Amino acid sequence: MTATLAGAALAQDMEPRAYSSSPVGMNFLAVAAGNTRGAILFDPTVPITDARADLNLASIGYARSFGLGGRQGLVAGGFSYARGDLEGKVSAVERRTGRSGLADMRLRVSLNLVGPGAMTREQFAMAPRKTVLGVSLTIQPPTGQYDDARLINVGTGRWAFKPEVGVSVPVGRWFLDAYAGAWFFTTNDEFYPGDSMRRQDPLYAAQAHASYTFKSRAWLAFDATWYAGGEATVDGGPPSARQNTTRLGGTFSIPVTRRQSIKVAANTGASARTGSDFNTGIVGWQFAWFDRSSTRRP
Repeated sequence: MTATLAGAALAQDMEPRAYSSSPVGMNFLAVAAGNTRGAILFDPTVPITDARADLNLASIGYARSFGLGGRQGLVAGGFSYARGDLEGKVSAVERRTGRSGLADMRLRVSLNLVGPGAMTREQFAMAPRKTVLGVSLTIQPPTGQYDDARLINVGTGRWAFKPEVGVSVPVGRWFLDAYAGAWFFTTNDEFYPGDSMRRQDPLYAAQAHASYTFKSRAWLAFDATWYAGGEATVDGGPPSARQNTTRLGGTFSIPVTRRQSIKVAANTGASARTGSDFNTGIVGWQFAWFDRSSTRRP
């Protein structure tokens, strides 16, 4: 992992139903708050050992569905603010520090290639559920707080890109989801102490989710994710150990009104070798609404 508080927590996100269908012209506003605490297993390019963190995150995001070539897509973006404390050994000396600030923002665009096409809200309400195969691209620009004179930062000081393919299969009241992708990183040429160059190999990722929808429209998901790869070097030195991390968790979404819902999620590290070994809890609120033109044919 990079030497960032927020990066360690956000890199291993789990999102059930990320490729589910929705009518064109639907908007989503989401606000979430969470806490992440546990061990940070930095790679050997960073002289930090026995690190433990207690991190609070607040985020806001917006998404909108659209039609493209008769297919349904989704564009989304979000910001997070992180505040936390970290303690550990720096070159075998016990240290404690705190950080706060904006984390790197994220932008994501997805397109469902197989399954229901772009539909109005009326067409969507009458359409049968079908298997969806989609692709997405997540972009993480270096917009977060970063100081090259510090080992620990909220931002990462580099760009990151994640192409991904996902499939969602309806089985009765269940949705079975699986995603596979990889994070690709640009070089951080302002790595600590400011004149070092850090490169990182791709970090491969896979997710699996099984979610059940109740008659009340609430749904419960069982989540799992796995990351591997991501060897890093500083100034052309020896590479760090290969990451290998598995996390398990659950997500519960509760409708409050026709347009609003509350989502509660928790996950924990099942195994970790040079990565984050956190326990995480998140509570979020989502509000959805339609464009006035959403009744027109895409």
